[in-house]
Amino acid sequence: MISVILPAHDEERLLGSALQALLASSPVGAQVEVIVVANGCTDATADVARGFSGAFAATGWPYTVLELAEGGKPGALNAGDAAARFASRVYLDADVTVAPDMLAALGRVLDQDAPAYASGRVRITARSTTSRRYARLWQCLPFMARGVPGCGLFAVNAAGRARWGDFPPIISDDTYARLHFAPGERHLVDAGYDWPVAEGFGALVKVRRRQDAGVAEIAANYPDLRANDDTPRLGVSGIARLALRDPMGFVTYASVALAVKALPAPKTWSRGR
Repeated sequence: MISVILPAHDEERLLGSALQALLASSPVGAQVEVIVVANGCTDATADVARGFSGAFAATGWPYTVLELAEGGKPGALNAGDAAARFASRVYLDADVTVAPDMLAALGRVLDQDAPAYASGRVRITARSTTSRRYARLWQCLPFMARGVPGCGLFAVNAAGRARWGDFPPIISDDTYARLHFAPGERHLVDAGYDWPVAEGFGALVKVRRRQDAGVAEIAANYPDLRANDDTPRLGVSGIARLALRDPMGFVTYASVALAVKALPAPKTWSRGR
């Protein structure tokens, strides 16, 4: 039995695609519920979510839309957890669209007594030339190509979710969850999902800066979790291979990384869409 928790902040444009993808799921073989947590929205996110009530009722899946006045993803995740009726959890970003076989594949790997963390094969999508180049190189990094990064989608079974309580007020909830599991406890299922990257150079810099800050925050505040960090190091030869394989992707990715270090950080966070 699986509870899908989907936090959404001002996602009226993308939420419908995420919910349609869930509705298109292959038979899961287990009871599924979906909980949308609209948090701090200034648009019609909650109305879009409520518009799917009939479609989910037709599947027999329990479907709940929560509205929180205050924005913030950790609070939305915690509200979803509090409302969830099933022990296994799938945490899904509102801009992610899953393949039809995703929930079934996650359900199979989570059906065990040992603590388990799982995700699928992420496809980083982009429209602009700059973002496509950045995404192409990023997807070739060993962490993305050989690991279980859980970007925008991760799942845990009951024993796995018991490893922490509420989500703390942190930037990178996916990193926080992933590092509660040793590499051998993380499972990559053979099902895909689309995860859009920010569009344009400036937006990529904003998002990359926040990603870096999220990783640094966890390293500083939760040092014990670093024992589970198996992020591969590229080394000089690995960097050279990437540069030779995809020169334009490498230049774009490196330029974003350098800009993050060189440009002053803004005072407020923007998703960068």
